[in-house]
Amino acid sequence: MGQPEKMIIYNLFPLLAGKFSDWERHFARASEMGFNWAFVNPIQQPGRSGSLYSISDYYAFNPLLIDHKREKTAQQQVKEVIKRAENLGLKCMVDLVINHCSVDSGLIKAHPEWFLWASRDHIAHPFCNENGKKVVWKDLARFDHKHTRDQEGLLRFFLDVAQFLIELGFKGFRCDAAYQVPKRLWKRLIHETKKRYPGVLFFAETLGCQPDQTRETASAGFDYIFNSSKWWDFKSQWLMKQYALTRDIAPSVGFPESHDTVRLSEELHGNIEGLKQRYLFSALFSAGVMMPMGFEFGFRKKLHVVKTKPADWETTELDLTSFIRKVNRIKTEHAIFQEDTPTEMINHDNSNVLLMWKASTKTQEESLLILNKDTDQKQRFYAEDLHEFVQAGAPLVDLSPEYPMAYIPTPFAYDLRPGQGIVLITTRDAVGGD
Repeated sequence: MGQPEKMIIYNLFPLLAGKFSDWERHFARASEMGFNWAFVNPIQQPGRSGSLYSISDYYAFNPLLIDHKREKTAQQQVKEVIKRAENLGLKCMVDLVINHCSVDSGLIKAHPEWFLWASRDHIAHPFCNENGKKVVWKDLARFDHKHTRDQEGLLRFFLDVAQFLIELGFKGFRCDAAYQVPKRLWKRLIHETKKRYPGVLFFAETLGCQPDQTRETASAGFDYIFNSSKWWDFKSQWLMKQYALTRDIAPSVGFPESHDTVRLSEELHGNIEGLKQRYLFSALFSAGVMMPMGFEFGFRKKLHVVKTKPADWETTELDLTSFIRKVNRIKTEHAIFQEDTPTEMINHDNSNVLLMWKASTKTQEESLLILNKDTDQKQRFYAEDLHEFVQAGAPLVDLSPEYPMAYIPTPFAYDLRPGQGIVLITTRDAVGGD
């Protein structure tokens, strides 16, 4: 059986990174931290709202990202910076936005049959419900995936857009609002794209969905989904229930924050131990991990799909790059942290400490994560014998990014520092074949 894909993703946010010619230094920093993928939000020409996700022209580029002082075309600049990322060991993925486009896109006049109309003269807008309130995105026009009389034409358009992005050098797609697009469309789009470009990966953005809806979307052929571990309180049952219902259909990617959320450093009022704790958990809980640019420095200003600009780059006294590099190395070197494995949260005497067991089904590895949920106070953890929590009889080895122990005593007693995580790994005996 082949080894799982290593999926350690750095989210380069275009409006913060600036022009294509400025991206290489951010890719270099990501590579140094041990990331092997870079996710880039939409780079195409936006409509009049200026939102990255309100695409007007799928084959043109956001003028804010083009270095007009260079002789090379925008397309050449994109290809060049993606090539430089690859030279640094980073594959690049980009948002694929096919649920909607901008209300001022030329597609509406050229192909009105591709769109959903609220009335004869008014285009339908996407919307969502937030805390019982209907939120409508009036800068967006909804594609009519279900009832358009030209389904083949619409599909062929999306296939052509995907090909255009792949030819630029992108090796994967984060599929925005994937659950709002019919499964049959995704199934054909993914199948036909992979038939021509076998190595391209598709990631379904299904946050906010019920597990069964996520399963239905992912079963269209998606390689990965995104999970909701960022919002877990370390005690509720919902995360493990969701994980159990979806992990067999597609591996998941976790994140400590995203471009859609408030910065974690702002939420935690700059608590460094909390930032470390959340990154460590996100990286080891899920098959993949994604981190937006600026997290490594504790940025506190929320990313915005219209208003963010390079001048919003923050100067802080915090630098988590070394810690993140160590966590990413753990993930890179051990296959158990590259798959969604059988996982259990084990009860014990101190409810302020998380004890998580994972067991690989692709290798013989097992792991224990002992994590202090408390980011302000020390917490004591005690166990008569840590081997009672694993199947393996081999010694446990400490891989922790901070304060690793050369020897694991029995009984085991430890005063965990605020937010500290202890990462232990062992190996079951291999089963011989006939």
